[in-house]
Amino acid sequence: MHLSNQQNFLITIVLAMCLRIAPVPYPISMVTPDWILLVLIYWALMLPYRKGVFNAWIIGLFTDVLLGRTLGEYALIYSLVGYFSIKFHKRLRFVPLIQQSVFIFACLLMAQAFVFIMETIQRPTNFTSVFWLPVITGTLIWSFIPPVLHFIRSIGRSIS
Repeated sequence: MHLSNQQNFLITIVLAMCLRIAPVPYPISMVTPDWILLVLIYWALMLPYRKGVFNAWIIGLFTDVLLGRTLGEYALIYSLVGYFSIKFHKRLRFVPLIQQSVFIFACLLMAQAFVFIMETIQRPTNFTSVFWLPVITGTLIWSFIPPVLHFIRSIGRSIS
């Protein structure tokens, strides 16, 4: 049996969604990165013409429902980050992970800024500096994401 890229995509997205809603202790939950966004960026960089803005938008809608957020919040965020990932994929795909991390930092910062804006519009909220920590942890974790997802893709190709 051979797993297609579509099946690998769905498996990794479901795993990322499970990580996103997994119960973790309070201090750790404050710094947990957006696993779904990191996986979407990976797929947009590796298969930009197959896993594009529309897929990111659909996954964003599922994330909105999964997290109980305003419908369309994560759909907008993920589709914007998907667009930028596709736009710069030729430049980013073959650079070292350290240089990719600068792009990842910008994407995660933009996503977190949109969440901040949406939360502030909906209700006055007092955010602390801890709110921005998932951007840093996501950037640091990015160096492990591509090798792990490459490994998952290779397992999918070699299953017989």
